[in-house]
Amino acid sequence: MTTTTETFGLWNIAAGQPERIAVVGPDGAEVSYGELVATANAYARGLQAIGLETGDVVVVLQPNCPEMLAAYFAAIQSGLYVVVVNWHLVGPEVAYILADSGAKAFLAHERFADVAIAAADEAGIPAGGRFAVGHVEGFQRIEDLREGEGRPEHRTAGSPMLYTSGTTGRPKGVRRPLSGADPDAVPYASTWFFGIFGLGPFDDHVHLCGSPLYHTAVLNFVGISLQLGHTVVLMDRWDPEDMLSLIERHRVTHSHMVPTQFRRLLALPEDVRGKYDLSSLRVMIHGAAPCPLEVKRRMLDWWGPVVTEYYAATEGGGTVINGTDWLRKPGSVGLPWPGSVIKVLDDDGNELPAGEIGTVYMRMGDATFEYHKDREKTEKARVGNLFTLGDVGHLDADGYLYLHDRKADLIISGGVNIYPAEIEGELAVHPKVGDVAVFGVPHEDWGEEIKAVVQPAEGVEPGDALTEELLAYAATRLAKFKLPRSIDYLPELPRDPNGKLYKRRLRDPYWPDKAI
Repeated sequence: MTTTTETFGLWNIAAGQPERIAVVGPDGAEVSYGELVATANAYARGLQAIGLETGDVVVVLQPNCPEMLAAYFAAIQSGLYVVVVNWHLVGPEVAYILADSGAKAFLAHERFADVAIAAADEAGIPAGGRFAVGHVEGFQRIEDLREGEGRPEHRTAGSPMLYTSGTTGRPKGVRRPLSGADPDAVPYASTWFFGIFGLGPFDDHVHLCGSPLYHTAVLNFVGISLQLGHTVVLMDRWDPEDMLSLIERHRVTHSHMVPTQFRRLLALPEDVRGKYDLSSLRVMIHGAAPCPLEVKRRMLDWWGPVVTEYYAATEGGGTVINGTDWLRKPGSVGLPWPGSVIKVLDDDGNELPAGEIGTVYMRMGDATFEYHKDREKTEKARVGNLFTLGDVGHLDADGYLYLHDRKADLIISGGVNIYPAEIEGELAVHPKVGDVAVFGVPHEDWGEEIKAVVQPAEGVEPGDALTEELLAYAATRLAKFKLPRSIDYLPELPRDPNGKLYKRRLRDPYWPDKAI
C-alpha cells in the first residue's frame, strides 16, 4: 500500500484539499470535500440554533444522496445521536422510532413525504424541528436549516444511534456513550477496522455504495471511507450491470455487498459479465447474510481472492476471512479480528471444545452497550461480558468460526437438530430457484417438519413439476432427514435491501399459536 503524509479526517481533508472529490451522487454529480463539509457545518449550526444540545437526537429519513451524508456529519461533529431510518417503514413505525429515540429534529426527503408527515404528526415533532429535502407539507426546506458559515460554535463527537431490524417485535436502539472526542480526530477504531481489510487512507481508493445507507454496516463503510480520503460513489437503486459499469467508470477499489447481490451478478449473461474492466477491485467485502458455498466459489472464480467475508454485530466484535483462506476453510466466516473474543457456549453457559456446536458469543475489547430502554433484552443476550446474536456454530481446531444457523431458526424434527441454512444453501444454487427460505412447521408426530418456500427464477413456472424436480435435486445433495417435506411458492421473498430475510413473516402463518 502506498504511504502518504497527507492528513486524513473529513474536516482536515476539506481544509487541505477542498477540491478533492468526496461523493459522486446517484445522478453522477460530484461533490467535493469542501462542499460536503460546508453543508455539514451549516446544518450543524442550524441544529444548534434550533436548540439541539450534546446528547440530543436527530432522525434522518432520506435516500442515498449527498444531503443525507451532510446531515450525518453535521450530527457527528455536534455531539448528537443520529438515527438513519429505514425508508421502507410506514408512518407508525417511523413515529415509534421518533418517539422512542426522543428525537428533537427530523430531516426527511420529499420522496417519503407521506410517511414523514404521518410519522412527525403521530410522534408530535414540532414544526420548528421538521426539515425536508424538496417539498414536504408542514416541513421547512432543508436549505432553511443552513445557518451561517464555518464550523459550529460547539463541536464534540456525536454517534450513530442504531436500531435493530425488528424481525421479532419492536426495533431496539443501540446507544453508546458519547466519547467527548474532537470530531477532527478519526477514531482509532475506524482506521483499525479498515486495516482489517487492508484499506488505508487515500491510496486512490474509491468506495461503491450499492445498498441503502440506513444499514449499519453500509453507513459505517461510507463514513469511514470519507474520513480516510476515499471517494464514495452512491447508487440509488442497485442493479447488477449498473454496478459493473460504475466499477469500470470510477475505478472502484472496494465495496460492501451481500450474497443476494452476488447471485444477481452471477445471473447476468456471460457476455455482459465479461465486457467490463474490473481490474481496479482490491477488496469486495460481504456479510449480513449467509452466502451459499457454491455462490462464494463462483464469485472467487470470477473476481479472484478480493472477495472477503466478515461476521460482526452492531453491538461489537466479529471475525474476518479473505478469499485465499476461505478456499482452505470453505464455509468458515474466519478468525476473530484483533481485540475480538469469540466463544461457543452450551445452554448452561459452558465453553464448548472445537468441533462441538453451540451458541456463538463474542466481545470486542472492553466495549459495552445497552439496548435503549430495554435492560431485559440487554441482559438476555449476555453471559458475563460476552453477548450473542443468537447464532449457532462451532470453532475448528485452528480457531476458525463456522456458522450453522440462527438458534431461533433451528428445526427439531423427531429429536434431531436440523439447520435450515444448510438446506437453503443447496437449493439456492439450483438454476430454477431465485430465492429460498426453509423453516419448521408443526407435525403431530415429529414435532416439526421441514417446509421450503421458493421464489422461482425469472420465467420459471411454480407447480408440482418444479417441486418434483427440486426435491429430486435436493436428494442428491442432502441426507433424507434434511429434505423438505413440502415446497410452497411466492413471487418474492420478504428481504430487506441488505439481504436479511424476514423469515418470521413466512413462518408465522404456519404457527398461529406461536406468532408473537
